[in-house]
Amino acid sequence: MLSATDAAAWMQAWHRRLRPHTVGLLGGEPAIHPDLPEFFAIARRYWPDTRLKLTTNGFFLHRHPTLPAWLRDDGNAVISLSIHHDAPEYLEKLKPVLALLENWGREFGIRIGGNLSFQGWTRRYHGYGDDMEPFKQGQQRKSWEICPAKAAPQLFEGKIWKCAPLAYLKLQDAKYTLSDSWSPYLRYQPLTPECSDMQLAEFFGREDESFCTMCPAEPVKFKLPIPMKLKGS
Repeated sequence: MLSATDAAAWMQAWHRRLRPHTVGLLGGEPAIHPDLPEFFAIARRYWPDTRLKLTTNGFFLHRHPTLPAWLRDDGNAVISLSIHHDAPEYLEKLKPVLALLENWGREFGIRIGGNLSFQGWTRRYHGYGDDMEPFKQGQQRKSWEICPAKAAPQLFEGKIWKCAPLAYLKLQDAKYTLSDSWSPYLRYQPLTPECSDMQLAEFFGREDESFCTMCPAEPVKFKLPIPMKLKGS
């Protein structure tokens, strides 16, 4: 779990060089973190004019009673509710979340949006765990063109990564000891704060590259099981 101190160090290293339109706080599930409101304050300190966006499944927002007042006072932050399933059981469990968000919107006037995430999930790899394998279809341009993460570089370990799958691949390898097929992708080098202005411009101007071949060239959609343990299951 990322500490607020580390997050501040990561952002401080870049805040004079980047002016993002939006800084997204996401996970996993970010509302699991007990210090979630502090992360908003840190991001605002370093990017005073940037929109802040929290993407959450909503089930842990009740743990952060100080968050809506902070969002109201900030005036340039939004909550995006990510809906992970359309099963009646899931939607029933979601009702208290929707009620909470409706109350926050009414009482604090904060902006709240939603996303039917389950309609657009696509696979980044074959298999699961130790059996994970990259797609390696050799069509990097097509893979980039359909990539849902191409407009969302990641700030991780103080470095800027092209996308989430590359940023967190080493964590997958540490947990599962991935096959040699992943070696080309594990060699990816993110952008460091010491980069030149030319390297910075080249990084954000770069579209498809060889690392894109880890993902499919055509969308491979899937639907998760209901992502919670239901009573009686």
